[in-house]
Amino acid sequence: MCGRYVLTTPGEVLAQIFETAPPPEETLAAIVPRYNIAPTQTVPIIRRSSTAAATRELALVQWGLVPHWAKDPGIGNSLINARSETAAEKPSFRDAMKRRRCLIPANAFYEWKKLGKGKQPFLIQLRGGSTFAFAGLWSQWKNPEGGATLETCAILTTTPNELTATVHDRMPVILPAASQGPWLDPAADTSTLTGLFLSYPAAGMEVFPVSKRVNSPANEGPENVAPVQLAETPSEN
Repeated sequence: MCGRYVLTTPGEVLAQIFETAPPPEETLAAIVPRYNIAPTQTVPIIRRSSTAAATRELALVQWGLVPHWAKDPGIGNSLINARSETAAEKPSFRDAMKRRRCLIPANAFYEWKKLGKGKQPFLIQLRGGSTFAFAGLWSQWKNPEGGATLETCAILTTTPNELTATVHDRMPVILPAASQGPWLDPAADTSTLTGLFLSYPAAGMEVFPVSKRVNSPANEGPENVAPVQLAETPSEN
């Protein structure tokens, strides 16, 4: 799964990398360096523009997908990830898989591994820490009692590569640049989309332990992503 991630790239740079239309100033102002993004928080996504089909837009949505048919938006708290193998069939995700796919930019993500009596957080990133994109889904939920429309998202996951498998049994779908256009293409068929759900090559990634301060979403700052030295486990002789 993916339950916490990092995004430090400025909004202006995201717009350049992912070739979006110029974002509104308020959107750019809301995209600040974040080292501990957690579910229910507002995150940037890249999607097809609602006004120009051939244009991409940078938008802000809430992490945790709320299907349009949901009675309670709280369902999004448990829908932060979607298994790529079954998303097209699951009622919570199949509508978004058909018509509301997006890119979710990131610089790294965290996973936890059981070590001894506790769990140790690890940071996983592309070599060099460059910006990349998770394959994402987004949705719109309209409050039946009126009020603003809630836009939300989820991150697709797949089987891990040999590096990430040392930490967790799932990993997010990371889309290389050549796969991002097909993922956003509204005309893409099921076989094309399924072919994009590959584990990112282990040779292009790195993983290292980080401070347990990331266990709490309240803890922000660049110290979250600094490598730490793990204490040696006493031998059992």
